[in-house]
Amino acid sequence: MAQPQTKAASDLTDLLRRAAAHHQRGELTQAETLYSQVLARQANNFDALHLYGVLLHQRGRPVEALASIGKALAANARAPAAHSNHGIVLAVLNRHAEAVEAYERAIALKPDYAEAHNNRGNALRALSRTEDALAAFDRALALKADYAEAHNNRGNALMEVGRREEALASYNAALAARPAYADALVNRGQCLNALRRADEALADFDRALTLHPHHAVALKERGRLLFDRGELAAALDCYDRSLAITPDDAETHARRGLTLRDLKRFDEAFAAYDRALALKPDFIDAVVARGNVFYQMGRFAEGLAEYERALAMQPDFAYGFNNRGNALQALGRHSEALASYERALTIDPAYTEAYNNRGNALVELNRLDEALSDYNAAIGGKPFASALVNRGSALRYLDRADEALASFDQAIALEPNMPEAHWNKALLCLTLGDYERGLEGYEWRWRGATELTPRGFSQPQWRGEDVAGKTILLHAEQGFGDSIQMLRYLPLVKAKGARIVLELPDALIPLLGAMADNVTVFNRGTPLPPFDMHCPLMSLPLAFGTRVETVPAEVPYLHVPAERRERWRARLPKDDTRRVGLVWSGKPSHKNDHNRSIALGRLAALIATPGLSFVSLQREYRDADLPVLAQLPIARIDDSIADFADTAAVVEQCDLVIAVDTAVAHLAGSLGKPLWVLLSHIQDWRWLRDRADSPWYPSARLFRQSRDGNWDSVIATLTRELAALAAG
Repeated sequence: MAQPQTKAASDLTDLLRRAAAHHQRGELTQAETLYSQVLARQANNFDALHLYGVLLHQRGRPVEALASIGKALAANARAPAAHSNHGIVLAVLNRHAEAVEAYERAIALKPDYAEAHNNRGNALRALSRTEDALAAFDRALALKADYAEAHNNRGNALMEVGRREEALASYNAALAARPAYADALVNRGQCLNALRRADEALADFDRALTLHPHHAVALKERGRLLFDRGELAAALDCYDRSLAITPDDAETHARRGLTLRDLKRFDEAFAAYDRALALKPDFIDAVVARGNVFYQMGRFAEGLAEYERALAMQPDFAYGFNNRGNALQALGRHSEALASYERALTIDPAYTEAYNNRGNALVELNRLDEALSDYNAAIGGKPFASALVNRGSALRYLDRADEALASFDQAIALEPNMPEAHWNKALLCLTLGDYERGLEGYEWRWRGATELTPRGFSQPQWRGEDVAGKTILLHAEQGFGDSIQMLRYLPLVKAKGARIVLELPDALIPLLGAMADNVTVFNRGTPLPPFDMHCPLMSLPLAFGTRVETVPAEVPYLHVPAERRERWRARLPKDDTRRVGLVWSGKPSHKNDHNRSIALGRLAALIATPGLSFVSLQREYRDADLPVLAQLPIARIDDSIADFADTAAVVEQCDLVIAVDTAVAHLAGSLGKPLWVLLSHIQDWRWLRDRADSPWYPSARLFRQSRDGNWDSVIATLTRELAALAAG
């Protein structure tokens, strides 16, 4: 009677053996069918429940896996492997504390169970118990010295606490134990990249992909490295290949968005971030990244909205407050920006970038000593180049030139090809009258230090070599004032025997007068004739080796067209009073306009000077100035000004021009008209430092603001001088 039971048990054993064989070969469907048959006959079969649970875990069904292994343990709680596998599934479900308990039960049953010690280390890492995790990995390795996974996981834990050299040693040990271990190659590559050994890192990623061409993480990390190198197209390709394997990886979509942003493919960048957020709605970094795209596009208000959306998701998000400050700063809302940076620093007192940015806001608010303190804090732990550049600029504004130069040089030592460092050093050198270094450094404006974009001509830039008999294109590049200042070099180029093609804005062409003789003049945007070489107008001082004492300063060099002169002479007949042309503000979009411009109401006492008449030389007015303008005795002619030739004709009818640093100041100086220039403390390089005159404009007097940013003393001095002039 016992024989049928023996046969049934034998059949069950055979089914289980066949299921396990299919399982080991990776034939999961066949294995699942056979495990199910075993459990249909014997529902509490430990081995079937345990191995079926492992299979369910492998098929991405962790909840069912947990239930099956739990039933197995109910049938036999003395199986260490089942406890360890139970812990693995709990970890997948992010139940790490319970996973640790499961591994500890396994270890209690089998103290030399190296795999359980390793798995326990992984769960402890997930709980941020890094030191305990390292101890667990060390115990696993003491039991099994060539345990590649434990070496690899130990490396991961060491990376989390910044012990990169030790991590590298662990990854090396893992690969010594198993040379074809792709995951360890990827992790070692990340470690090498963090150690700035990018070529070795790239070799590891490539080796991993040779072993496993569809290793999504290797592709993602390779893309990250290539992005950091500026190889954006290659990085994008890596991210695309990674997402073809793991399309639901939100982080890779976000990295792809960052790459598309830098490629200026903004719509695609937004789509990538939106996909990341669809996969992970609480992905706050992707929200901030959307704001960064808007910021790069110059759509600062929309960027601000994204940063505030991120802060609504996480009110203690220091990075969000920092970027919110950047958007407010770009919108000219400097006090609000300052408050945002302060909030970031309250959350994270060690946030060096926020110190740097708060320093920038303080500079805009003319709180230079406080700004310097912030820059010092930013570079105190570990100097970084952008903070050193900003520190140099603050020192420049504080008239501490030697320290400023040293700060720029420190930045250049850290990042030799950093355009902003070279550019700002050049501006300081020019301000100090060191044109030899300054003019050479000024060429960094084409290499990313400014928003200027090189024209992309195939012809070389002229740097002063023999140009006789050749055709040279001279072209405007920046504002009207810059072009007006540099047109003085036109006769000098002509004297070298060159054929000149001159590209200028339409508004300036009528002022050339005799300088246009034998010069082919084109408006910007018109197709150009052939030429042999080119020179931007602002590079002409470099080409001529200009020094402060050799500035070509013969004025006038621009001229009012005769018909404009007659028209404005009739419009503005002379009387017994002296006429003063006045410019108190420039374009609000100018980077330094909030420093250089003055509210019209502050000039009321000056305009009340007896014996003078005033005419506004402005074409644009701020809303806040219009009611004041209506109450003051200033003639308005803006409705009749078509171009700079009209403005020049009006300037010619004036006895004196008083102007803040705008194109009209340059125009008056180029016409040789008596000119008083009101300069903010943070002034342009061409006005030099500590001088009341200008080598560029012999008819100019300079009235400089004190470093505190207050115009009152400047206006008081100007009013006294003007009264003396009127009385004389």
